[in-house]
Amino acid sequence: MDGEDFLAARFEEQRPHLRAVAYRMLGSLSEAEDAVQEAWFKLSRSDVSEVANLAGWLTTVVGRVCLDLLRSRASRREDPLEHQDGQEVRLPDPIIGGIRALDPEQEILTADSVGIALMIVLETLGPAERLAFVLHDMFSVPFDEIAPILDRTAASTRQLASRARRRVQGAAPAPDADLALRREVVRAFLAAARGGDFEALLAVLDPDVVARSDGGTLRPATLRRGATEVATGASLFGSQFTGESRMVLVNGEPAVASFLDGHPLSLAVFTVRGGKVVALDIFTDPERLERLGLSAA
Repeated sequence: MDGEDFLAARFEEQRPHLRAVAYRMLGSLSEAEDAVQEAWFKLSRSDVSEVANLAGWLTTVVGRVCLDLLRSRASRREDPLEHQDGQEVRLPDPIIGGIRALDPEQEILTADSVGIALMIVLETLGPAERLAFVLHDMFSVPFDEIAPILDRTAASTRQLASRARRRVQGAAPAPDADLALRREVVRAFLAAARGGDFEALLAVLDPDVVARSDGGTLRPATLRRGATEVATGASLFGSQFTGESRMVLVNGEPAVASFLDGHPLSLAVFTVRGGKVVALDIFTDPERLERLGLSAA
């Protein structure tokens, strides 16, 4: 094996980890893959013979690429963001399990149970905050290695991560640990929605539940808050569950994929805490659902 092949083999060993870093930074599977590919181009053009920790070197390269992408995204504002009550409704790409076996890269992406609710909070962080939090809190990269990426001191980078951590802890509900019980709550929600049982819906919803729907560029995004408003919407949305539907896992959370004539109609992700639904995130963008490869078969 020559030097280039050896380097390529070492890079492939790190690819799943790098993709996990990029996904948490960007919330987009396609952009994450682009960031990882850019890291390979950087590696193939660099002399890393003196690099003692290639994994760390690659992680910081991916972090820098993702930071540039986030800054460019914010300056262009080309993403289909809808504003409700002063908040952006932008659901990150979901990682779906429970239909077929996950490949190794998907297993790593979901290994830390980074749920959709947490990913949405990450979307609200500024690029620098997100980088500091993701690299340090999720991947244990030391602050003195993150600081040069941001052109800051280690102390300043630590403050960024601390600020992001407070926002995450205050806004991202930690789900219950028992997946089987969470699924039972989802089944109770579905039964109530299908039956139009408003009181039963209220019984499984947290008083402060938040429901978000992302329809992409073709359908308006919506944001509902509070059990009464969400239950009202669920009574209408429940008609989508009367046809084909199946339970799946999305980023480790119980979810329901619904179909019409074999084509994906919606993907609803439930975050359950204290035996109640605290967040409901619904994907209805037809193009996005088709790209996910969902099938009723």
